[in-house]
Amino acid sequence: MPIHYFEHSIRSGLTQKRKLSAFLLSVAKEYLPSRKKVSIHYIFCSDDYLLEKNIAFLGHHTLTDIITFDLSEQEAALSAEIYISVERVKENAASFSVPYTEELHRVIFHGLLHLCGFKDKTAAEKAVMRQKEQDCLNRYFS
Repeated sequence: MPIHYFEHSIRSGLTQKRKLSAFLLSVAKEYLPSRKKVSIHYIFCSDDYLLEKNIAFLGHHTLTDIITFDLSEQEAALSAEIYISVERVKENAASFSVPYTEELHRVIFHGLLHLCGFKDKTAAEKAVMRQKEQDCLNRYFS
């Protein structure tokens, strides 16, 4: 399967991986129809592990819930690694008063949406990103 899930010293609690992979591939195909091959590795990890990545690769000394690396070398293929801090997702779920599973999937979709070209630097971009995340959540859980 072109979508792979790894847990680095922490459990994500992610279930229904086949269903999720099929959905993620459909979203990628929807937004990136020219990409004939898709290979995405989701790595679920701790805050400390993701902070190390954030410092080493982005020069950011802050905690984050997700970092997305587009490793694509060809226009016809999408290759990426998406690192997700399970601890940050749990804390954000509590802060936003949403179930952990919902927040986990929102972040999973967020990473893919970045790979599809959606950004979240400006207020307008953030609004579009949030709408796309919500659309993915609605479609996936319907």
